[in-house]
Amino acid sequence: MNNPVKALVVPALILTAAASLWAQSSPPPAAGALPKMAIVDIRAAMLSTAEGKQMAAEIQSQFSAKQAELENMRKSLEDIQTRLTNGRQTLGDEERVRLERQGQRMQQQLQRKQEEYQQDFNDAQQDAIDKLGRKMGDVISRYARENGYLIIMDAQVCNIYCSNQLDVTQDIIRLYDQANPVKAAAPAPGRPSTRPAQQGTNPPPAKPKP
Repeated sequence: MNNPVKALVVPALILTAAASLWAQSSPPPAAGALPKMAIVDIRAAMLSTAEGKQMAAEIQSQFSAKQAELENMRKSLEDIQTRLTNGRQTLGDEERVRLERQGQRMQQQLQRKQEEYQQDFNDAQQDAIDKLGRKMGDVISRYARENGYLIIMDAQVCNIYCSNQLDVTQDIIRLYDQANPVKAAAPAPGRPSTRPAQQGTNPPPAKPKP
């Protein structure tokens, strides 16, 4: 089963061309000057933001019950197959036919539920990626304008050589979290408070009778 955290890591190419916006706010580089460039690891950045971590945890929680249901169905199917294998010489014809039909029905149900699960999982995953990607693009564009970069490209496409000095991933993560703060999850209802009791709230101890 795919890990929801890893599921947010997708093959993506995000190339932020901020030249026109940069040119509007800054003079063009001097003749012969090299354009200012940087790289950012989009995969790591999306996973490392507070919002990315929260979305991954929400997806995991959302699909944990379905994952458990599929796992139970697989175990039941394995149990039927084991009984058929071990009972080749001992099972009667009627019992063997019943188990075979039961196994076939369960196999069909499992396949259908797996396909439904995968589709729903992919949809939830893509929604999270789209939301993160749009915000990440805004952050990268702003960072490029404010720091005079002509191009910031995805580190995943740098397959020959890119110096680590060009990597601005940590800066992008920091700016993303600043621009998109995540609210702390509300405590579960009915959970007892862990704060120390305030003084004066407990009744005084009863005086011993003479």
